Amino acid sequence: MRLNIGVIKGDGIGPEIVTEAMKVLDKVGEVFGHECCYTQLLMGGASIDVNGVPLTDETIELAKGSDAVLMGSIGGDAKTSPWYQLEPSKRPEAGLLKIRKELNLFANLRPAVLYDDLKEACPLKAEIAAKGFDMMIMRELTGGLYFGQRKTVEVDGVMTAYDELTYNENEIRRIAKRGFDIAMKRRKKVTSVDKANVLDSSRLWRKVVEEVAADYPDVTLENMLVDNCAMQLVKDPSQFDVILTENMFGDILSDEASMVTGSIGMLASASLNETKFGLYEPSGGSAPDIAGKGIANPIATILSAAMMLRFSFDLDKEADAIEAAVSKVLKDGFRTIDIMSEGNTQIGTCEMGDKICSYISI
Repeated sequence: MRLNIGVIKGDGIGPEIVTEAMKVLDKVGEVFGHECCYTQLLMGGASIDVNGVPLTDETIELAKGSDAVLMGSIGGDAKTSPWYQLEPSKRPEAGLLKIRKELNLFANLRPAVLYDDLKEACPLKAEIAAKGFDMMIMRELTGGLYFGQRKTVEVDGVMTAYDELTYNENEIRRIAKRGFDIAMKRRKKVTSVDKANVLDSSRLWRKVVEEVAADYPDVTLENMLVDNCAMQLVKDPSQFDVILTENMFGDILSDEASMVTGSIGMLASASLNETKFGLYEPSGGSAPDIAGKGIANPIATILSAAMMLRFSFDLDKEADAIEAAVSKVLKDGFRTIDIMSEGNTQIGTCEMGDKICSYISI
């Protein structure tokens, strides 16, 4: 099978971790008989340096022409990078928001799994970590506060900022359906997270999600306020299967979930539209402070590549092979610095990619 993959290496540690993911994909192709064909694309700070903008129309069209896009991290140090001297619409993160909108990537999937061999890296109490957890955070990605109208004006001599949070029932229904569909393939539980005690948008969210739930009698639905969910993620993360929520809440909760896995370097991510197309990226940032040092953890990006094989190419066996290889590497005690603990062997970015490749088999 020929896999046409757009590649956005991005900024900071992005090129290093994406290179390792491509290495793993090539190994999968070699073992399973596939051909990976890559189209290099620019976005974020790398695009600003070349094109003056974080995302060009040409890049969007090239991305649309790919079967899927694998992406690294975007952005830099907001205090020192010249990218952040530009107006907000021309900064690196603006490219990320734009590509999500242009490619209609409305469904963000962020799995958070505590591997048995990483329980010592989990910052939670030992008795909580011992229970383990395996959740999927489903975040609506193209609506809500991040895409609403915004302005900053002077009102009666006082600077005042406005940000508009808007959702319609169609936007809510399509992400809810995707969440329930995924729950059917997992443990058949959806926790819908909102702030319905305060926000009209959340009250509509809850109403529509409950309507969709009626079509999935085998799935248990619970509604949970976002502040309670944030507490429950550190009190008892094992209770969650699929967490379904809106854009801003999902942004915050998924980062919280990533840290209770032991490291944000372990959290993969997929952003899907209504077809098989998806954009796959690690959930962590560009970490410019460690860029070029060869110590970044590439596992989240490699697991994102596994998600790409599963969701965009329907290559479940190949995705399973990558996930099994990651598990074996961890079981054998190999660690990058962010997940290192006593008694294990510390290795770098490139070495981690090599180890995972060595364990990939049919």
